[in-house]
Amino acid sequence: MANIQCAGIVKSYGAHPVIEGLNLQIPDHEFVVFLGPSGCGKSTMLRMIAGLEEVTAGRITIGGTDVTHLHPGQRGVAMVFQSYALYPHMTVADNITFGLRRAGVAKAEIDRRLADVARMLGLDPLLDRKPKNMSGGQQQRVAMARAMIKTPKVFLFDEPLSNLDAKLREKLRTEIRKMHNTLQTTTIFVTHDQLEAMTIADRIVLMRAGQIEQQGTPDEIFDRPATRFVADFIGSPSMNFRLGRIENGAAVAGSVRIPLPSGRFSVSDGQEVELGLRPSRMGLVAEGTAGAIRGTVVLVENMGAEGQVIAEVDGAEMSFVTRHFRDLSPGDTASFALAPEHLHIFDRATGRSCLI
Repeated sequence: MANIQCAGIVKSYGAHPVIEGLNLQIPDHEFVVFLGPSGCGKSTMLRMIAGLEEVTAGRITIGGTDVTHLHPGQRGVAMVFQSYALYPHMTVADNITFGLRRAGVAKAEIDRRLADVARMLGLDPLLDRKPKNMSGGQQQRVAMARAMIKTPKVFLFDEPLSNLDAKLREKLRTEIRKMHNTLQTTTIFVTHDQLEAMTIADRIVLMRAGQIEQQGTPDEIFDRPATRFVADFIGSPSMNFRLGRIENGAAVAGSVRIPLPSGRFSVSDGQEVELGLRPSRMGLVAEGTAGAIRGTVVLVENMGAEGQVIAEVDGAEMSFVTRHFRDLSPGDTASFALAPEHLHIFDRATGRSCLI
């Protein structure tokens, strides 16, 4: 068992608190992503679990064992960093097996494990190379193999793909997820990239200012954001927000008027709210369609199969996504609509979602 429990975790640097009373449970075999903006505490939390940062207060257990004050090497964790940190004078094989050789593991066992991880990560043809003769993606796979060969209880990834180009990030993202599906080792992955989090996580822990803002599956985080912050952070293109109020069973913001589905929101007539409309949930509709939002096209961004259209509505910009973007040009009038079931409403005073 390699379940992880963090109870009342506090981390301060002098008088400056970074993590304040964080509580989190991660079941055995789960792939959890710590997501959030720079400075939210996600890497600090990961390093405390690894034993690379001291805990100011609180308790961390792994597999039922209190590891709060244990040396990193006694915790049964393996960590992959943003920096590959490979020994330049060693071959790939020597880099991967260095830790096992230092620990005195038998050569036959080392060779067996090396063959397994090299095959899994496609490193077989590279075992005799030095790091300087390899691409960034290949070096990161070596760093992953070095962690995997230890057969740890827990894998920890600290923004391991940040130094790679978009294509390599996508490829290694897939390899990391496939590796987890095969090994089923409890895994924590830190990133500020919401696309990475959405594509590889079993559960996302979205952090803000040292606290957990929301946690849930990617679908839950995307479809039912608990706060305006979560709604704004998750999703590309970003959600549109409009200040408005509840009037006679509808959410109204200027010329935007969307009837409220029965039983979906906890709101009262006259309540000051903020409407959230995802660009990916809206599309072009015919002129004069009931409930349509009408605006003047400002910019059309080609995204390949789809395009993002930015339009001015009531003096402010809104965006929506459509496959018919090639039919539009700046200056055109466009009508677009959002199905009421995809509307998000946030209380203006608290920022909390009004979804029931």
